[in-house]
Amino acid sequence: MIQSYKRKPELATHYDAILIGSGMGSLATAAILAKEGQKVLILERHYTAGGFTHVFKRKGYEWDVGIHYIGEVQRANSVTKLLFDYISDGNLKWADMGEVYDRIIIGDKSFDFVKGVKNFKQQLSEYFPEEQKAIDDYIDMVFASTKTARNFFAEKALPSLISKFIGKRMRKPYLKFSDQTTYDVLGRLTNNKELIKVLTGQYGDYGLPPKKSSFSMHAALVRHYFSGGSFPIGGSSQIVETIAPVIEKSGGTILINAEVDKILVENNTATGVLMVDGKTLHAKRIISGAGIMTTYQKLLPVAIRKKHNLDEQLRHTQRSVSHACLYIGLEGSPDELKLPKTNLWIYPEGTEDHDTIVDNFLKDNEAPLPVIYISFPSAKDPDWSNRYPGKSTIDIITIEPYENYAKWEGSRWMKRGTDYEERKEKTAQRLLEALYKQLPHLRGHVDYYELSSPLTTKHFVNYDQGEIYGIDHTPKRFRQRFLKPGTPIKNFFLTGQDIVTAGVAGALFAGVLTASAITKKNIIKKAMQKTI
Repeated sequence: MIQSYKRKPELATHYDAILIGSGMGSLATAAILAKEGQKVLILERHYTAGGFTHVFKRKGYEWDVGIHYIGEVQRANSVTKLLFDYISDGNLKWADMGEVYDRIIIGDKSFDFVKGVKNFKQQLSEYFPEEQKAIDDYIDMVFASTKTARNFFAEKALPSLISKFIGKRMRKPYLKFSDQTTYDVLGRLTNNKELIKVLTGQYGDYGLPPKKSSFSMHAALVRHYFSGGSFPIGGSSQIVETIAPVIEKSGGTILINAEVDKILVENNTATGVLMVDGKTLHAKRIISGAGIMTTYQKLLPVAIRKKHNLDEQLRHTQRSVSHACLYIGLEGSPDELKLPKTNLWIYPEGTEDHDTIVDNFLKDNEAPLPVIYISFPSAKDPDWSNRYPGKSTIDIITIEPYENYAKWEGSRWMKRGTDYEERKEKTAQRLLEALYKQLPHLRGHVDYYELSSPLTTKHFVNYDQGEIYGIDHTPKRFRQRFLKPGTPIKNFFLTGQDIVTAGVAGALFAGVLTASAITKKNIIKKAMQKTI
């Protein structure tokens, strides 16, 4: 059972590990360590556990904050599926979204991404019959890049001595792809600007347009969905609900309302944490899933940061994009409202590439929104109508610069003032109109809506500028050797999307890497043996 720190629960006198944050990286790390017989304590500052996998409820509705779809769990023997089964004891179940998982909409034209590599190729070739070779070459490049990823990320978990001898050889093939931007690679394959725009139509899933993003990140994302998309049955809260019992079996605990003030370090060894109420908790090792910027800048003692030049390391990274999300509640079931399961990616009409459209918007926020993503979680979840009969939900996400809300920094959540609410309402209306353009029959059915701003993300997830994907996935990011589980501080480790890649699946694999670095075991091999 998840407990509240405010209620002063009875805690064990000894823990093998304390984890800061309860996002997917921490949950995966904790569950794996628990399966190794270790007693773990997860400390979550929010009033609910799960990080970006949590849900919130308002006015009789429920919304999933960060999970909109997951790939690879349709394939019974995929590593992603086997790992989710491993850390949830097989209790986390998934619903397939169907043949079309993403629809790219550019002006009045639409392009469907269909599951199955052969089907994907065929559909794209019908849209672009003269570009069949470029499409084939593109898919080959996606597979070639992702094939090199396993060794690249596995090297991050190796002991320093072993890495010194074989690390460069393990990293080199991946870096050939990660050093290139997405646009660099696609620009060599085709001169068709519209095809490039369509192929990169999912860039919002990692936050960077093609001329800035690393191709290896793009390839990983595209490959992840080749077999289609899925949604957790019962909503994304089922991730915590199914993993928590695994943690508890070994005497572990998840605490909410438990905010860490500082990590305790003695003689360059992490020994525990200082809570904001002044209490100290100790464990053999400390693991932070709070994001590398938050961890280094807020949680580690200044002397330690200076000793290991950690601030200098952070200067080689940059924050990912911030966003706004409109959470909509509607009267009527998903069937009654004819809601699709397919995600919609909406882009302005015109010949400009994604980067130009983003740049135009950043210069002038009255310009067309550079990307609008619409998800229909209530339609994706077959259990939804059992929990919320006669109701539906929709999420709409767009880029929202943090600077637009910086003047309200320091104000309290839900008490930021009329001008703040008016600023949000302006964005909300733009997103509602985008929805009505695609599904005009929904006009008049919206019962409730609420917009989250970058300040909302900052408040709940503790990312300083409301960034959604931690640090940006530029080519430079993958050259940073410090983005790994181990740190210069003894018994102190990192986990979460910053040490692998963006998103829930990236954070899941980060949990595996961190647990592997701690236990010195091949966790993926173990998971495959246990679950097949």
